[in-house]
Amino acid sequence: MGCSKNLVDSEIMLGLLSGAGYTVTPPDAEAEAVIINTCGFIAPAKEEAIETILKTARLKEEGSLKVLLVAGCLAQRYAGDLMAEIPEIDGVFGPGEIESVASCIESALAGGRPHLVGSPEYDYGRVMPRVLTTPQHWAYLKIADGCGNRCSYCAIPGIRGGYRSRPMEVLEAEAADLVGRGIKEIILVAQDSTAYGFDIYGRPMLSELLRRLSGKGAPWVRVMYCYPTGFTSDLIKVMGEKENICRYIDLPLQHINDRILKSMNRRGQSDEVRRLVYSLREHIPGLTLRTTFIVGFPGEDEARFEDLYRFVEEARFERMGVFKFSPEEGTAAANMEDTVSDEVKEYRYDRLMTLQKEISRSNNLLKVNTAVKVMVDGKKPGVSNFYIGRTEGDAPEIDGSVLFSSGPRGAFPGEIISVRVTRAFDYGLRGVLAP
Repeated sequence: MGCSKNLVDSEIMLGLLSGAGYTVTPPDAEAEAVIINTCGFIAPAKEEAIETILKTARLKEEGSLKVLLVAGCLAQRYAGDLMAEIPEIDGVFGPGEIESVASCIESALAGGRPHLVGSPEYDYGRVMPRVLTTPQHWAYLKIADGCGNRCSYCAIPGIRGGYRSRPMEVLEAEAADLVGRGIKEIILVAQDSTAYGFDIYGRPMLSELLRRLSGKGAPWVRVMYCYPTGFTSDLIKVMGEKENICRYIDLPLQHINDRILKSMNRRGQSDEVRRLVYSLREHIPGLTLRTTFIVGFPGEDEARFEDLYRFVEEARFERMGVFKFSPEEGTAAANMEDTVSDEVKEYRYDRLMTLQKEISRSNNLLKVNTAVKVMVDGKKPGVSNFYIGRTEGDAPEIDGSVLFSSGPRGAFPGEIISVRVTRAFDYGLRGVLAP
């Protein structure tokens, strides 16, 4: 459950269990042991995790389930409460105890209730076994864990610990392994990818990491979760020059008003953000910029929201998401005054997303009657000779897609082809295989 970083942890646990002799079953098959790797970041994610735990617990009566373990961020934050309030849970372990997954199952099967929640700082300093759960042609590569930014609204540093980069040689080896398994797109993830390397090398090293990974044979290398003040001239240069590094930057900005940015404890001011956006577009031709914003943060009055609205109009981001502020237990923002009502949050969310839909459709219309490079994701179910793919400006599962007809030729997942665009939609394209 939760983010891509959590998914990598789940894949490592599956790899460890397979190595210990356990058989990994499909999600819909009856299992004797189930591990729910939870997210505990925001209220909706916590609610989803609790609902999943309760739903799974019913399998003890209705199916073959003998052991239910809860792992991940929710376990790290609320282990005692979970064990006390949901007796069907047979054990919990936090993100720092990933390698204990097999022993936890064994302990629970023997009648124990393992409770392994200590430091969240798991050692990712080597290549770990992984059972990939993403489609056969793309995979995540976690380059760091934890966070040191201390944004006032975010609980991640308290849950996952401080920022910890993985050694470059380990990432090179893991990337080579992924390519050897047939992976065509490697997606770099961390809480802050631009901070990579500073803790172990004394300076930011994302640009050097990208240079090395670009030579491992993956047709596409994509970077997610960049912090605006983390960009160096060398990083921008590498992203603009290396052909297999996607011209795509995921740049969560959260706001543009300086008073709100200060309250959020975000580094950098609005003029720096604007200069960065212009510089990225100037030096990386064909760049797709994705960002996210938070509306309804304490102190966001109408004038400060209008600053944000005008900035979105001005910057015309190709991809954008918006979150409504949710106070998180244990964060500085949860105790701030001058709060914004849910009705106003909803109104501002709708205004921004309506604006973004217009911007996205306008950008997509410019692609009609042009050819775009597309990575094939698979066949469209139930339709003959129609396939779904993505441009390098579309990250899987969060951005748009390209629906195209291939004629008798067909296409296969991971293939990179040229598609002539015939129609544009708000968040997607349609076309035909280019000759």
